[in-house]
Amino acid sequence: MTDFPLTQLLWWVFASMAVGGGLGMVTRRNPVASLLFLVLTFFSLAAIYVLLGAHFIAAIQIIVYAGAIMVLFLFVIMLLNLGHDYQSDLRGGVWIVVGFVAAGTVGWFIWQSFGAPGAVLQRGGEQQIAASVEQMNAVGAIAYPLFRDYIVPFELVGILLLVAIIGAVLLAKRRV
Repeated sequence: MTDFPLTQLLWWVFASMAVGGGLGMVTRRNPVASLLFLVLTFFSLAAIYVLLGAHFIAAIQIIVYAGAIMVLFLFVIMLLNLGHDYQSDLRGGVWIVVGFVAAGTVGWFIWQSFGAPGAVLQRGGEQQIAASVEQMNAVGAIAYPLFRDYIVPFELVGILLLVAIIGAVLLAKRRV
């Protein structure tokens, strides 16, 4: 029998919660319910970051995404009065089965990608990360490549999100 440590069990629990929260966010008709499922997904991802030892990223995940951005989305939803469709969000049992099958399939693919020969952890990625954190603490190990190698994509994503929020507000204001 193989050794199944508690961290691996917790990883599977939080990964399934993240996938389930993502599916719940996409399948809800009520935008407030979608928002709450997205918050569940963010908290699950933060818990996975804690399990991986990336406490700084987990804190940023909670503070920035689950905190500030979700409050912004909630205010936009309330401002545009999108939460007034009093239809039931409950779907048939088929969606529950499809959700479990999709979560299981995604979990299997993730398991195969990390367990297969040549996976990131088997190529020494763990040692490279540990050496980088030892050389220039955790914040430096994240910030140095982000602001040196990936500054243009980082800024483009920020501009894209800003344009998407402005576009959504403008499109919704025309109907009101």
